[in-house]
Amino acid sequence: MATPRKIQKAFLAMEQSEGVGARVRRSIGSAALRNFSPFLMLDHFSVSPGAGFPDHPHRGIETVTYLLQGSADHEDFAGNKGTIEEGDLQFMTAGRGIVHSEMPRPNKEGDPAVGMQLWVDLPEKLKSVEPRYRDLRAKETPTISVDDDKVTIKIILGQSHGTDSVRDLAYTPVWIFDVTIKPGGKVTQELPEGWNAFAYTLAGSTSFGREDHTTVGQYHNVVFEPNGDSVVAEVAKEASESGRFFLVAGLPLDQKVVQYGPFVLTSQEGIYQAMMDYQTNSNGFEKAKGWRSEIGKSMVH
Repeated sequence: MATPRKIQKAFLAMEQSEGVGARVRRSIGSAALRNFSPFLMLDHFSVSPGAGFPDHPHRGIETVTYLLQGSADHEDFAGNKGTIEEGDLQFMTAGRGIVHSEMPRPNKEGDPAVGMQLWVDLPEKLKSVEPRYRDLRAKETPTISVDDDKVTIKIILGQSHGTDSVRDLAYTPVWIFDVTIKPGGKVTQELPEGWNAFAYTLAGSTSFGREDHTTVGQYHNVVFEPNGDSVVAEVAKEASESGRFFLVAGLPLDQKVVQYGPFVLTSQEGIYQAMMDYQTNSNGFEKAKGWRSEIGKSMVH
């Protein structure tokens, strides 16, 4: 029988400014939850046309970007470029170094691009790998229904109720699900024991736990205790709307986290080296010399 995890804590993700004119609700990476290995940051972003994240570097991490609304363009110093639409994901491995730009694609209505971005730490031995991208289109992501169709689970990474996700998208072992529960619905999602796990509530109110359950509203991060092999979630029959949450689990890394902005290494010396390499266009940042993204040029004044 599955052993449900208990809630360690739940807190509201406060809105703040980020990038150029963008708004984010940051939960992991905030004062409430600084690091939660292997996770470094979780932003629920809303970026209107004219705002965005122009040219900036990374080293030592992977990012997972999941678009909930609108579309967004990306471009990097190696000539990679593309667009993700609603329901699509992009997995980016910064590795030894990358400089890129992420911008909302303008639309006639002027609606913002809304989504989730998760920063995942790389194991120390993989922090110097070559950068890479993996795009996952909405139509490629397995989606299942359980509890008489009252629960829908989009399996981004991992497995749920006998169905596996697309493989080899990220280096660090991570499971990610987008779960929607209609009023009266209930689900038990198994997770690897010992992995760190959390749920970020996108809509409605959802109760987590089996007996001592806690009901959590929109825009909260629910952090689970590591003991147990599943998460139980349900939405009350009398609820006026469905509950939707982003459920994530990852293998904790036994290593030090030293972060300076977009650079995440395991020592202060590593941070100094990353800053020097970026400033001198060397050791992975050679292509940054003189490079400016096309999509970011509108942000340069």
